[in-house]
Amino acid sequence: MLIFSTIDRVMSETKTTEFAIIETGGKQYKVAAGDVVSLEKLPGENKEGDKITFDKVLLVEGKDTKIGSPYVDGAKVEAELVEEGKGKKLNILRFRAKSRYTRRIGHRQHFSKVKITKIA
Repeated sequence: MLIFSTIDRVMSETKTTEFAIIETGGKQYKVAAGDVVSLEKLPGENKEGDKITFDKVLLVEGKDTKIGSPYVDGAKVEAELVEEGKGKKLNILRFRAKSRYTRRIGHRQHFSKVKITKIA
């Protein structure tokens, strides 16, 4: 009985859904419609609720797969800005033994959280 429930779960996870791989901020992200994704801070003055279009689409998977070289022609991903902020604080400690040298540095990375509305 356990075997059949595991197979059903695996089969439901492998259903093909439409997704895309976009490039922004020097990184690549796998996105699907309805996803909320935290990205590197987007350039420019943006407010919550602004519409954003990503033109650098590397791959679109749906009924058929389109692979770009390097980008897919005519493909774009539309999103809505949900939030901008700073991430958790990272504490960096530098220490040199036998020289009484200790230095503590903190850093908070800026991010933009977007909700993917449409893959075209």
